[in-house]
This record gives sequence, C-alpha cells and structure tokens, in this order.
Amino acid sequence: MRERKSCIILGAPIGEAAMTIVRGGDLKMRKRPFGKTSDGKEANLYLLKNSNNVEIEITNYGGIVVSLKIPDRRGEMADVVLGYDDLASYEADTWHFGAIIGRYANRIANGKFHLNGREYTLTRNNGPNHLHGGVLGFEKVVWRAREDSGSHDGRLILEYVSEDGEEGYPGRLAVSVEYSLSDTNDFQIKYIATTDKDTVVNLTNHSYFNLKDAAEEGILLHQLQLNADQFTPVNENLIPTGELRRVNRTAFDFTRPEAVGSRINQDDPQLKFGRGYDHNWALNRSAEGGLSHAATLSELRSGRTMEIFTTEPGIQFYSGNFLDGSMRGKAGASYKRHSGLCLETQHFPDSPNQPEFPSTVLKPHKRYESTTAFKFSSR
Repeated sequence: MRERKSCIILGAPIGEAAMTIVRGGDLKMRKRPFGKTSDGKEANLYLLKNSNNVEIEITNYGGIVVSLKIPDRRGEMADVVLGYDDLASYEADTWHFGAIIGRYANRIANGKFHLNGREYTLTRNNGPNHLHGGVLGFEKVVWRAREDSGSHDGRLILEYVSEDGEEGYPGRLAVSVEYSLSDTNDFQIKYIATTDKDTVVNLTNHSYFNLKDAAEEGILLHQLQLNADQFTPVNENLIPTGELRRVNRTAFDFTRPEAVGSRINQDDPQLKFGRGYDHNWALNRSAEGGLSHAATLSELRSGRTMEIFTTEPGIQFYSGNFLDGSMRGKAGASYKRHSGLCLETQHFPDSPNQPEFPSTVLKPHKRYESTTAFKFSSR
C-alpha cells in the first residue's frame, strides 16, 4: 500500500445547528447530532472527507459506519454500505449494519469457553451459540469520541470500557478504535485494547458492501478475490470443525476473481449450512505483524473496486444470506437476500475452543492491536 497522507475530517454542511468545530493545523473536524438513544444518551455523526470527495460518516453509537460514498469510473458518487437514516433504526437493528463487533466477532460454540482452568458462560443469542459479543455487544453502546485534529493525520478516536463480566466475559477491557481517511482513498480502522485480567478478544467492523447501488441490485455479480488457499469448514450450527480445508476445486476458491453468485447454489453441504457463504478464510500472510492483502471486491459496471489489507489471520465472507426484506434501510430501501456482503477481518471463529487456531487470549501485560485498511478506486 502507498504511504498514507493527511486527511480532512468534516461534519454536516456549514450552518447546520448544534455543530462543533475543532481546528488543528490545516485540519478541521465537525460533528452534528444524530439523536438520543432510548435511555437518553446523545449520539453524534462524524464525516471523514478527503480531497477526492470520498466521504465516510461514522456515529459514536456502536462505532457504526453509517455511509461511505465513493465515485464510479465516471465520477458519480454513491453510498456503498447498507444502513439506516436514523439512530432509532440502528438501536432496533439485529443485522449489525456497519458496527464495531466485540468483544468477540463471530461465533463461540454453545456460548462457553475455558480459560486458565475456569469455564466462562456467555450470552447465547444465535441458537446455542454466542454471536458478535452477545445481546448488548459493542454496537449497542455510545462510545466516547475523542476528536484528534491536532495530529498530522486527522483521526476520529472512539473509546469504550467493557466492565468485567459484561456479556459473561472476564476482565475489564479498555478499547479504542481509530478511523482515518487518506487522500489516496485509504480508509483505515485501528483497534487497540488492554485488560486487567486474562480474557479473549476478537474485534472487527461489520459493514455490508454493495459497490453498485447499496440495495437496488444484489451482490451476486460482484467479482471477489480472497488471498486464501484454505478455509475453515463448519457444522450445521456454523461452528468450525477445526479443519483447515483447501479451497482448490471447490466453490470456496476465490484465489482468482470470481462472481460471488457463480457457484453459490452448488450442491455443497457447506453452502447449505449457511444458505450461501458464511465462512472464514485463512489468509495467506505476506507480512508478519504488518498489513497484508486480504481481498479485492470489484463491481464491473460501475468500475468501483475495494481492496482490503489487514493484520488479521482470517476474513469472514458473508454473502447476506439471511437478509429477508423485513427491514427498511436508507430512503426506504428493502434489504433482501444478497443485497450486500460482509468481509470481516478477524481471528477465526470459536478460537477459544479450538486450540489449533491462532490464539485470541489477551493478558494484562499485553496490548491487543489490529488494523484493517480499505482502499477504494475505480477502473
């Protein structure tokens, strides 16, 4: 990836009510109200904008990426993530649109794991399993926003402390998530966490992408390439079996660009378990500890392309199989099956119960660090 340049962080149009402006060097940051939660907490919207007019709106409610506008090959801008127009809809949401996921992204089998000889029982919110941090995961809280416009790279920093025992997890976990946007159209998310007790951590962002129009047409014609020779097959409850299976000659081979829908209906037990793709790929790492290429998603008609680079060992590709049209999104859009897809950089699902998988244990003298960058272009 190219070196990141400074970014500009903007808010609502000038003149909008209740706007705060923070200045630092050549940067300025604006925020505008996004409403109040059902328990009376105020949430705000922040807009990151660069010199190419790429715009990303984030709210400190759940750290949600509310909108992401990028140009097509003709320069036409479009919002390429699914979501809602108002805070109340995000509060009611069960699809995790755009949110920070934690403490543990993905599934933990039977909502239980052992650590240091003790069994911990978590909230079960996905059949027998614990999913995406539980009923009140990180996406359902208001994060403290720190508007850092004094650095050369303007950043929006969100902070949250998850108390010991929250959703069943051990340890008091202090988390910060940093968002930045460069003039080379790199959108970066950096996660940092510390704990006062041994615990498990696996954080990600759960945006649903549709590079064409974010709802009107589905994602089955999108071209996807995953930098992975293996994936983790699952059982009927979508829990990994522990195997690392080669993708060669299977419907899970995205080592070269393939249309998402080209093999999604094949007679494969793995596809039937998830009603499509809802699996973790073990990434081919090219940089120990640094950013490594994970995925490339392209939409040929618009020319929009998104490349993903990450420090994580895996990526969960979810093809929006359970979207059912029951919810109304932005401007009343109906989000049906395959309206959007997720590419969640992460550690492997159920790692606390899978000793052969990369460990997700965080100890008090260590710091959890994870970075993912999304690079946008048009071709």
